Amino acid sequence: MTSPNPVQRKVTRPRADALRNRERIVTAAREMLTEFGPDVPLDEIARRAGVGNATVYRNFPDREALVREVVCSTMDRTAEAAERALAETGDAFEALARFVHFVADERISALCPMFDSAFDRHHQDLVAARERMEGIIGALMDRAKAAGQLRGDVGIGDVMVVAAQLSRPPAGTGCVSADRFIHRHLQLFLDGLRAPARSPLPGAAATMEDLRQP
Repeated sequence: MTSPNPVQRKVTRPRADALRNRERIVTAAREMLTEFGPDVPLDEIARRAGVGNATVYRNFPDREALVREVVCSTMDRTAEAAERALAETGDAFEALARFVHFVADERISALCPMFDSAFDRHHQDLVAARERMEGIIGALMDRAKAAGQLRGDVGIGDVMVVAAQLSRPPAGTGCVSADRFIHRHLQLFLDGLRAPARSPLPGAAATMEDLRQP
């Protein structure tokens, strides 16, 4: 006697067009948040994404959820850039340089204020994205230090805060005239990271935890 077939669980997956719409919303939100700041109207984001307001709210019930997704996706893209740099180059410092220039193109500095906004910074999605990003950046820097190419008195926080400050003007300033100097100035910063160091740095290396302190 054969046993009855087990009940098959029906797996519901988002439709391809629904996934595309969500991606378009997040992309449009990232662009507009960096251009105009955190108070950009959601209907303007919907218009740029080419979707209706109902589609935005179907994917993101409120502004907090959308901003959180933008921040998480930016951290994920940053981590992926670091992973690619590790995989694609045999030169540890070159991998770090490629990552820093990518951070500038992602306009991290314009999104930094949103990390400190009113939404829950301890949300599990944010914590997971942050831990992934910090882990891979730490591995990138450890590799460069082990190769004797990166000075030993710098931390992840040093790299991230300077890269953010040099990369782009704050969201909503409309100041794009300095864009042509960004990668030039970042390269000056990177040259200052090279070992052997020309002079000691005052104080202790900055960590990401230092940057999260109020």
